[in-house]
Amino acid sequence: MEKIKMDLSNLDSVFPDDFTQEQIAKGKTLFLKTLSESAHKFYGGKIQTIPKAGVFGFNWFNVWYTPGVSKVSTNIRDNNDTSFDLSNRGNLVGVISDSTRVLGDGDCTPSGGLGVMEGKAFLMKYLGGVDAVALCIDSKDKDGNNDPDKIIDFVKMVQHSFGAINLEDISQPNCFKVLDVLREECDIPVWHDDAQGTASVTLAGLINALKLAEKKIEDVKIVLIGAGASNTTIARLIITDGADPGNLIMIDSKGSLNKGREDIKADKRFYRKWELCETTNKDQVTSIDEAFKGADVLIALSKPGPDTVKKEWIASMAEKSIVFTCANPVPEIYPYAAKEAGAFIVATGRGDFPNQVNNSIGFPGILKGALMVRAKKITDNMAIAAAHSLADYAEKRGIDPENIVPTMDEATVFPVESADVAMQAIKDGVARIHMTWQEAFDKAKEDIDHSRGMTQNLMDTGFIKKPEDKMLQDALDLTINELK
Repeated sequence: MEKIKMDLSNLDSVFPDDFTQEQIAKGKTLFLKTLSESAHKFYGGKIQTIPKAGVFGFNWFNVWYTPGVSKVSTNIRDNNDTSFDLSNRGNLVGVISDSTRVLGDGDCTPSGGLGVMEGKAFLMKYLGGVDAVALCIDSKDKDGNNDPDKIIDFVKMVQHSFGAINLEDISQPNCFKVLDVLREECDIPVWHDDAQGTASVTLAGLINALKLAEKKIEDVKIVLIGAGASNTTIARLIITDGADPGNLIMIDSKGSLNKGREDIKADKRFYRKWELCETTNKDQVTSIDEAFKGADVLIALSKPGPDTVKKEWIASMAEKSIVFTCANPVPEIYPYAAKEAGAFIVATGRGDFPNQVNNSIGFPGILKGALMVRAKKITDNMAIAAAHSLADYAEKRGIDPENIVPTMDEATVFPVESADVAMQAIKDGVARIHMTWQEAFDKAKEDIDHSRGMTQNLMDTGFIKKPEDKMLQDALDLTINELK
């Protein structure tokens, strides 16, 4: 049992030697939650607003505000596109949620989503050099029902202040309508990170996992547990990238998606699910046991575990099976248990286990790429380009069954991803600005280096205070006492 370190490295070793693998897995979850609560209280959240322009004398106030700023207002009035150059709009994202499906915790009330939305803003700035604002809104109508049209109207009203919109943690079926309408009716990219972001990174992980397993995407049988925004979009992207839709079997809380699911067909709000009922599951498999038998890949984004996915299901899969159990905050089955059941490669959505397949390595670079060329939307091709960018980056530096995708601390992956996405936006005809790959890479890298350097400088000079070691130790002691 080692002393806990401020960088939180090697968490497995800080628990008592007599702890089982299950206790350690549960312990890491509980510890990170306990420490997160204390750290958020210590800092009062994790995002602040600071000036990017200097004050070099009294009259600079008159430059940044009245009377000088009047010229900026009239310029933007006469040509709205100048707002991207004369304000921070060109590098600013609105992170918008009604907090109705926050991680695995469900409806947390509007303000309950602030921790996650600030987290998105934090990662956008540090990893992608992008500024972001968390906006958690009330989408309930007078009868207390969550109304997707209220979210749509809100985004349309605020879009003029942002270069892009990141939707997050909106429950289904509202999430489908909100994204599809806003993608077509807004003049800036509207991106649903739970859907497109998770799908892009999952595809990246799948590409490299299949390489290691020596299998081809067009041949493999894929089981998807969960049929929400994430998995329905994952299915769409992997089919677009070459998977045979007939070899996909998707399972929701009532069984497999198939042509006999009249409950889905009858509810027009679930049109994305019905599309998959019609195109996937060529053998019309209905039982979970049959679905898993001989499957090459499992992609689960459903109910948090650790017992949502059974070991016997994984044991029935094909040789060199690939298991992605990405529910947050607890995967549907812990990695050690999936390995014991015979899985060849196991990925989760968490960074304290190997193979973190999480949208955190996707959205900072994807949104940066879209912003740099002032894209009108983020196409599926752009999301797929990001997936291949991530997979190629990881393959070039080396992959193995415990390391299939880049991690958040590989700083260079983000400008590479940004540049690849920017080039795809130009190719797809949705970019307002054209640039070369190198120009896009250099711009993204400059902005990312600036963000990381500024944060490090604030830490070095004490403007960002370092928590005391006692905070970490107290969180660990509370965790160990609860598990004993």
